[in-house]
Amino acid sequence: MLEALSNFPTADKDDYPVRKTFGLTILSFMVAGVAIFAVNTNKVSAESSPAAENWPQWRGPNLDGTTSETGLPITWSDTENISWTLEMPAWTGSTPIIWDDTIFLTVSYVQRGGGGGYGRRRRQSQATPVQPPAQSRDLNVELWRVNRHDGSIIWKKFLSDGDHQERKQNMSSPSPVTDGKYVWVMTGTGWLRAFDFEGTEIWARNISNDYWKFGLNWGFASSPLLHEDALYVQVLHGMKTDDPSYVLRINKMTGETVWMVERPTDAISESPDSYSTPALLQYDGVKEIVITGGDVVTGHNLETGEELWRADGLNPRNDRNYRIVASPVVIGDIIIAPTRVRPMLALKAGGRGDVTTSHLLWSFGDGPDVPTPVSDGKLLYIVGDNGVVHCLDIATGEVVYTNQRIEPGTYSASPILVEGKIYIISEDGVTSVYRAGREFEILATNSLPGYTLSTPAVSNGHFYIRAGDRLYAIAEGTSDR
Repeated sequence: MLEALSNFPTADKDDYPVRKTFGLTILSFMVAGVAIFAVNTNKVSAESSPAAENWPQWRGPNLDGTTSETGLPITWSDTENISWTLEMPAWTGSTPIIWDDTIFLTVSYVQRGGGGGYGRRRRQSQATPVQPPAQSRDLNVELWRVNRHDGSIIWKKFLSDGDHQERKQNMSSPSPVTDGKYVWVMTGTGWLRAFDFEGTEIWARNISNDYWKFGLNWGFASSPLLHEDALYVQVLHGMKTDDPSYVLRINKMTGETVWMVERPTDAISESPDSYSTPALLQYDGVKEIVITGGDVVTGHNLETGEELWRADGLNPRNDRNYRIVASPVVIGDIIIAPTRVRPMLALKAGGRGDVTTSHLLWSFGDGPDVPTPVSDGKLLYIVGDNGVVHCLDIATGEVVYTNQRIEPGTYSASPILVEGKIYIISEDGVTSVYRAGREFEILATNSLPGYTLSTPAVSNGHFYIRAGDRLYAIAEGTSDR
């Protein structure tokens, strides 16, 4: 295999001079030692695809798991169509973020332990031992900048100490976001930091310290949403706290809070907890932030945080364990709100106040639970965490097909849609490829070793897949020899 050397020198937080300003930690300019791993690599066949796109946030360039990239392979293995691999210290649920020649990775040092946290099935991943080993909480979370062409590490930066495992989570789960000049990254411990591409830290603050300590049952995992000059961060919790849930808008250049709104609900026990990421809704010249969790879906004014509308019905039986993992999906003026399997709701945009019945388009009784659905604009593709897939007409909720099976396994990553094909990877590192459209057809099944929670990213003719403790760059016509 073509891989980086596996002696992992860590970033040293003590290298950073720190001063405190109004609860915001500003780090002064510093020159850190650059850690670069040697990588042997053959020539990449697709240096820049004809329709090259960046992957700047968790759900990609369109915030919905789709891309206009072309020429991607449908088959691979750990030796076929591999441009290069990068060895990392441990697994994570975070997605690679790509801009031009740069890949950003959040990195954990927590070794693999037992999975089996949220998810409707309790089938143990074959890649994971049943019980987690004892873990020190002295481990760090880091941000790595990686060269997209060969997988060499350009720099590493300290993000947080206190890394540990919470079933399927460690503290590196949130994905970074970038605008091509700066990168912002959050950790499960509450640290939110901004860097430029040279590795200079612009600002840092701890959300959990500034407001209320995170109290989710399985640890904080929501990624920030980046839009224009702001980051949007949700903290929806309740299982381990009586403090309120809240949503923030943060100035991306200064780190200062623009607004903070509490988000009260009647959810009980674990049901206030949400691991989803906010979505951006744009229709008729209006922009709103969509949040799911605590048994409801809400829309918020971007400028003030004011709650504009709310739909109930995500937990019709008022169950105590209806935490939400899958994120809301926006297709035009339709909002898809997944919950813990049933029901999944489709709402029409434009409502105000209580829109539970007034703007409900349809509901579906077999939602995905963990993976966030993906759409081609007409059809909605749902992959359950148990590997059962469904397809619905977005406008009507008509079931196009249902209860089809991909490779058996447990699925925590989300599907992506590329060139008319759905790609979805299981916790065992097996990617099923099936055709988008009204007829279900499996095209390929591809296996990589390692416990896998991360959703793949696509850019410049490559898939970037974090399987186990490796990052794979996958492109048509390349081979690892």
